[in-house]
Amino acid sequence: MAERKEFLQGRKPVTFVDLFAGAGGISEGFMQAYTDSKYYDFVLASDINENCELTHRVRYNEQLGLNTKFVTEDILSPTFLPHLLKELKGKQVDVVTGGPSCQSFSLSGRRKRFDKRDGLFNHYLKVIRALRPKYFVMENVKGLLTKDNGRFKVEIMREMRSIIDDKAVGSFLTFVDGLLKQSCTPFFASAMLAKLQMEITSDEDKANAYKEQFFDLLDGQLRTITRQIDYRISKSDRYISTIRHGLYLLRRNEQREKITADIINEKTVSNIDNDMFAEKFNEFLAAISDEEISAKIKFAVGQVEALKNAGQDTEDLLNAVELYSYSLDECFEELKGMAKDKKCLPEYDGIMSHLRLYNVAQMVLLSSDYGVPQNRERVVFIGSRNDQKPVKEIPATVKKEEKVTVYEAIADLDFIGNGEVRTEYAAPEPHPEWDGLIKHRKVDGEICDNAEAMTFAEWSKTGRLSHRFTYDCPPFYVKDKEELNGKMNMETAELFNHQTSAQNETVMRRLQVIAECGGYTDECKAKLKELGLKSQKRNYFVLKPEAQSPTVVTMPDDFIHYSRYRAMTVREMARLQSFDDSFVFQGKRQTGGDKRKSEIPQYTLVGNAVPPLMSRAIGNEILKNIE
Repeated sequence: MAERKEFLQGRKPVTFVDLFAGAGGISEGFMQAYTDSKYYDFVLASDINENCELTHRVRYNEQLGLNTKFVTEDILSPTFLPHLLKELKGKQVDVVTGGPSCQSFSLSGRRKRFDKRDGLFNHYLKVIRALRPKYFVMENVKGLLTKDNGRFKVEIMREMRSIIDDKAVGSFLTFVDGLLKQSCTPFFASAMLAKLQMEITSDEDKANAYKEQFFDLLDGQLRTITRQIDYRISKSDRYISTIRHGLYLLRRNEQREKITADIINEKTVSNIDNDMFAEKFNEFLAAISDEEISAKIKFAVGQVEALKNAGQDTEDLLNAVELYSYSLDECFEELKGMAKDKKCLPEYDGIMSHLRLYNVAQMVLLSSDYGVPQNRERVVFIGSRNDQKPVKEIPATVKKEEKVTVYEAIADLDFIGNGEVRTEYAAPEPHPEWDGLIKHRKVDGEICDNAEAMTFAEWSKTGRLSHRFTYDCPPFYVKDKEELNGKMNMETAELFNHQTSAQNETVMRRLQVIAECGGYTDECKAKLKELGLKSQKRNYFVLKPEAQSPTVVTMPDDFIHYSRYRAMTVREMARLQSFDDSFVFQGKRQTGGDKRKSEIPQYTLVGNAVPPLMSRAIGNEILKNIE
């Protein structure tokens, strides 16, 4: 396969990297996107799973003939970023995409520079900080917006908005120095500057030096306050010792984090949970957390009369202790309040517009708005670098009444029976009552009647990349990387991933009853029980030919075909996601139980993917705006 010279002529490449790439839904959509003057150059993809790499390599290196690199490594690994940078070889990256799971992003306390919580989201942003692309795209489930009453989304936005443009740091600190001198005491001004520099600097050694400076200031402030107390009392008083030792513990955050990690690991290895050990383990972990140490310092200050009488000096010390736990964005909010009080808010906002490297827009996208025959909602964050036009929305490509239906997407594949594998197209089961649903469309789903328009099924067979590539290498399937590397057992066919499970009479009859009932309702469950066909499954979805499918999932037997009363094939699920038929899903077709998480079989690859046509719309909107 080779890129068409006539397509490349007059167009400039825009480089992109796809992290958490999975099957390649974002990659595929970006490869389809282009304008009259630009197209995407797919530089690198990454995922932790080898079957993701296998699927990518077959599609992009073998079929499309690209030189795209793939890094198969956990993004949490300390060697991930160095390996990524090594593979990039200094190449400028214009766009970074990815869908990190945010489940591990903790809200137990506010994250700051020296917080080592290893969330996937934080490591995704670590890559963004290193590459500083013109745009980044992060997608996730819609539920992220309402998790923890919306606090989750707020913290994620804070982290994204805390990525700094190094070129603007000097003017920012100069302005802040003047603002702090007008707004607070010399001690707190110095503490705030040290905190800001600790968070902002990209040099780890310098950041550590600013951290030491910050705590030296706090220790000095405590000595100033306690000078009026008798020396022997000062050294022996339990509450003053609590304050002094608490500051020392806060300073030694790396040592505490190592202890925490070791204890959590020991809990895991020894299965400490729901037993007489768990409570004490958890109490100790809480006792050495920033939050608990800061709370004890605050309580201890309140127990010493001389400290309470020290007025502003004590208040400054407590404020500085609280300041240590602030995220960078919260520091900015504190400064904004000072700027407002000193009536210099416009100047502050102007400086911040240059300091924040990215303008971040959040949107909820519905895949069926982009020619995908599926109602799949995803939240998308798009960060636009401050020297680029902000991308604030992704316009729909189809009208509400023009959306692609399930029948349009998979009717032509309706020639497969129970327990069959089909590798060639054939005449489908006729359904004249639904044939009127089939429309001719542009590639993005818009209905039209020009000569280049095709049905959704025709686009899937012809391929949505034919404008850019000639197909020298036919699609093929291999079982694993060894077969690919050795060029062994490479199965070629006209049609791939179209196989049904051999279901017994009981299962087939159960699915038919559910379909005839119109869904897995309480009435349906009662009828199944009466017929001796009761199922332990919680969900079944009967596809409606005239509508869009629900969100495609990783379990094939969750969906029931609208007329065949069977589970869906991988290829049918891929059609509902808007993958081309030439995109072959590699590896095992399906696995059971927890193996799905590690082996990532074909159904999981499909179910977890971002629909290519939706990502195509995102890619096109960025191309229209990127400079």
